[in-house]
Order: sequence, then C-alpha cells, then structure tokens
Amino acid sequence: MIDKRLNELVAFAHQSSPFYQMLYAGLPGSGLRLTDLPIIDNINFWEANTVHNNRLLTAPIIDGIVYKTGGTTKAPRLSVYTRGEMRAVANIWGSGISSAGLCPGDRVANLYYAGELYASFINNMMALQEHPIPNVHLPIGGSASAEYSAEIIEELSVTVVIGPTTSLCRVASYVTSIGGKLPDVKLLLFAGEAFYADQRALLKSAFPNAEINSGGYASIDGGMLGSPIAGSADPRVHRVFSPYTLMEIIDADTGEPITEPGRAGRVVTTDLVRRLMPIIRYPVGDMAEWVSYPEQIFRLLGRAEEGARIGPVTLYVDDLRTIIETAVEDIPIAGMQVIIQRRDAKDELLLRIAGHPANPDAVSRAIETRLSELRPMFAQHVIQGLIQPLVIEWVAVEQLEVNPRTGKLVRLVDARSTTL
Repeated sequence: MIDKRLNELVAFAHQSSPFYQMLYAGLPGSGLRLTDLPIIDNINFWEANTVHNNRLLTAPIIDGIVYKTGGTTKAPRLSVYTRGEMRAVANIWGSGISSAGLCPGDRVANLYYAGELYASFINNMMALQEHPIPNVHLPIGGSASAEYSAEIIEELSVTVVIGPTTSLCRVASYVTSIGGKLPDVKLLLFAGEAFYADQRALLKSAFPNAEINSGGYASIDGGMLGSPIAGSADPRVHRVFSPYTLMEIIDADTGEPITEPGRAGRVVTTDLVRRLMPIIRYPVGDMAEWVSYPEQIFRLLGRAEEGARIGPVTLYVDDLRTIIETAVEDIPIAGMQVIIQRRDAKDELLLRIAGHPANPDAVSRAIETRLSELRPMFAQHVIQGLIQPLVIEWVAVEQLEVNPRTGKLVRLVDARSTTL
C-alpha cells in the first residue's frame, strides 16, 4: 500500500535536506513504500546533524525549540522542533495521557526534570496545558527533594503523579521510611525509563490506591512512539501513535520487518509530523515485539544493545534485572545499577541494588546462584581466575547514580577507565 503522507515527506526531505538528498539518490520520486527506503545509520545521521554546518535539517532554526538528546558537552546531540511541531507533539502526548486514565479535575504533580536543554518537563507541561480535559498542573520538578515532593503531594491532595521511574521510587522510599502513605494518589505515570515488577511493591506501599501505568513511549530524537493503554496488566504494552507515527519492528539479523506477534526485533520509527528535522526509518535503540500487528499494539523489551562485558563474558542489563526479580520475590526494590570495574587487574561485576531484605546475604547468594544457572560462562571464568566473583551491594536509593541533567537512573556504569 502506497502511503501518500510518507511520499510527501520523502520528497520534501530529499529536496530540502543534504543528508536525505544523498541517502535517497537513485530512488524514484514517487510510489515509494516504507520498505523501499534505507534504514538510517545512526552514526551517519549524527555526523550530519551537527551544531554548525548542519546537513540534516531542512531549514535554518529561526523559530521553535532545541533539546539535547545525548552526546558530550563539546559535541552535543541536538534535536530541534518548530513551534508548530511542538504544539502537535503536545497534543499527541496529551492524547496518550488521556488513554492512561487522566480524568477531569485531576491534580497532577509533575516530577520530570527541566533545564539544560532537557525535554520531559516542558513536553508534559505543554501536554497538560493543551489537554482538552481540565486538570491542575503542579510543576514540582525532578530536582526537588523527596521530602518536599511528598509534602506537596499530600498537602495539595494530588491525584496523579507523573515522572521518571527513579523519581517516583525516590518519593516512595522516603514516604515508606517515615511510615507514611499517600492515599489520594490514584494514578502513577512513568516515562523515560523502564519500570520493573519488583518496583511495584515499593510504589504500592507508598501509594496504596494508585494504578501504575506508562505515561507513554517517546524519545526526543525518534518522536512520539507509543500511547499507553489504560488498565493494561503489562505497562510495557503500548499502541502506536497512529496516524502520526509509522513504527516498524525489524529483524536484527535479516533487516526485514516483523509482523507476527511475539518475535523480538529493533524498533524503527518514521515521524510524519516533523519537517525541520525529518525522522524517516530511524532506529530508536529499543527492542520490541508485536502483541497485535493489525491493531498496532506492541510490547517494549528493553534496549537493543545494553550489555555489560565482563572479561570475555557479555551480560545484558535486562537479563540481570530478571535474575534479581526472581531472587528477591516480594522484597521492594527501588532500583538496580550494573557497575563494571577493575580490581587486581581483573574485570569485576558489581550489582548495586536499592532495597532492604531481612537477610541480604541469603538473597545475594540466591542471585549469585541464579546467575550461575542462567549464565554458566560467568561462573566458569570466575573459577578460571579470568574475572572477579560477583559483588552485590544493598544500598539506599539515593546511593544509585543518576544522570545529573535528567535525573534518570544510570543503568550501566563502566568505571574501568577511572580505576585502571
């Protein structure tokens, strides 16, 4: 099926962007299907999308907003939107908040981070402001202390709390530490980082009457990707933001689009709204599987390549998280961090877990046993003296390293460069 909107976007990008002009050289001018177009190479994309002498954008930046999506201070990765595109994004994201359960008159505490070219606080503020459902926005922000956030939530009878998972857990940890509860909150919406089953117990202990759901799936570079589904038992499940987004799940080995359910692949997105910075078949960096391709419902499965290489052994962060979830059972866990470091000239894997089990040594042994069962190569290399044994630290949530700009949990820390 030929998508007229896609062909119009491709023609515009080809005409106005040097990057796409080169990428689409030799393609016919019309009648294109999505699979006729090459998948973007991320390295080439960001080499073209520079601060100066930009070869990706279709026009100069004279109106709109600039966000930072990654990179270093000296070589930032910037994502730009026109004013009209931001208004469209706000309405699209707002429709997702409705799907997640926002009701008229809800008092919404916004715990996202603002400043330093970060997007989440602004995007959610605009979405609430543009939303047709009346609501009261309480812009607390992610840099506020857990104590202050909890006090405002209680004093103003907040009914909905939105923010990164780490921020929600930080407030919950504080509330439970003083023996309190926040019963007025009926809905917790997270976005920007994954939510895990072992965090549910912690959040429910502090917010006993709250439903926990995704606030939506998006990225600053990839755009609006997935709308939450109210009442879903699995918060990883989303519906594609059609008709604004074309999403593909691509087989990592063959490069072919997947349509059958339950088969994992890379998320590739095409944004039909943006023109200043076109996003056409852009790999987002996540893995997903279709729940129902005809209904455009999918399940997120984690990052595409987030692996910890310990000596010759590769362990994926999501696999380690699953091992911990199995071992801790009903123990509330606020977060987990994987740290790779060097000790006595050998790589060492450190799992830093924010939780307080009654018998931490027993739980640590259970985690180590489970890791040995599922990844025997790790245990074998420990026995051979090629890597250090697993180290587990039980800490307070405040001891987990977060990105100072975004407040998101840093899931994987490679400290070897500073400890060699």
